Amino acid sequence: MFSIKKKLVIFGGLLLALELVVMTVLSTPSLATTYPITVTDDLGREVTIEALPERIISLAPSNTEILFALGLEDRVVGVTDFCDYPAEALEKEKVGGPWTPNIEKIVALEPDFILAEEINPIDVIDTLEGLGLTVFGIESTDLDDLLNDINTVGIVTDKESEAEALIDDMQSKIDAVTAETGGLVPGEKPGVFHILWHDPIYTSGQGTFVYDLLEKAGGVNIFGDLEGWPTVSLEAVITRDPEVIIVTAMGGTASGTWEWVNTESRLEDVSARQNGRVYFAESNWLERPGPRIVLGLEQIAKYIHPDIFFDPWDYDEDKNGEISKDEAIGGIQDYFNGLMAKAQAIQVVMLYF
Repeated sequence: MFSIKKKLVIFGGLLLALELVVMTVLSTPSLATTYPITVTDDLGREVTIEALPERIISLAPSNTEILFALGLEDRVVGVTDFCDYPAEALEKEKVGGPWTPNIEKIVALEPDFILAEEINPIDVIDTLEGLGLTVFGIESTDLDDLLNDINTVGIVTDKESEAEALIDDMQSKIDAVTAETGGLVPGEKPGVFHILWHDPIYTSGQGTFVYDLLEKAGGVNIFGDLEGWPTVSLEAVITRDPEVIIVTAMGGTASGTWEWVNTESRLEDVSARQNGRVYFAESNWLERPGPRIVLGLEQIAKYIHPDIFFDPWDYDEDKNGEISKDEAIGGIQDYFNGLMAKAQAIQVVMLYF
């Protein structure tokens, strides 16, 4: 009898020990990334991340969008004054602007990982690094670069599976557009002028992600022979005669740039103005190299090739096979907001009648 009790006690003890081991294993998160890890960033610097980043600061709005899209919001402790998406980013501590970050505020937040961007001054990055902080820089010049940067951020923050899912979703949207535009011949690709500001006139050239977006959307950048974000003359715009003009100035259709493009008398004979093909594109979609850039691609693809991508029945929001008065009014409002051409607005309204 004593022998049986003794065996039961021993067996019970073994079960308890096994339960403790299982609980310990389950409570300890397994990391896909092994730390320390050394990676060369887009600024050409070898950066070593010693351990899983737990206190992250973002120095650019696009970086903040990437971090939140990867599910890292709980680990983000600081963002710039311009980080406004998603809404939760507005609740984070502010560390100044991308060009003039507050070094003291950054140090006070005790970050173990700072995600920088090429817009940040190199002397700021050097100062932060000199203070013993881990700074990793990214720079996207096209969509492939952006997807690669998202993958890298996922690796160094132990969010590889989330990065893979995000990349797959973005790539599928990119492929849906390029499947339609990839076979277009040169004569089927209209000349496009992208303008971010009018005084002086700023546009996008080669080596920018906007250039890549315009190409993938089936357009030809009329200033594709220039590099970066150049200023151009009004005479050059008139001479190159864009068939489509896309405005991304801050302030949207209430901006001085939108008004200037639509009212400047010297532009009245340009094809885009003659044919009512001046559009507004959400600047935060088109000019921020983050996850929402695919929305910008879809938007400008509709502008450049409405014959392929625009469907007036998209305004049938309740999918009842009819365009209601309110839905038709929505189409008219989109026209006045620069979101589609007059011809497309008419298509929507005609479906109402």
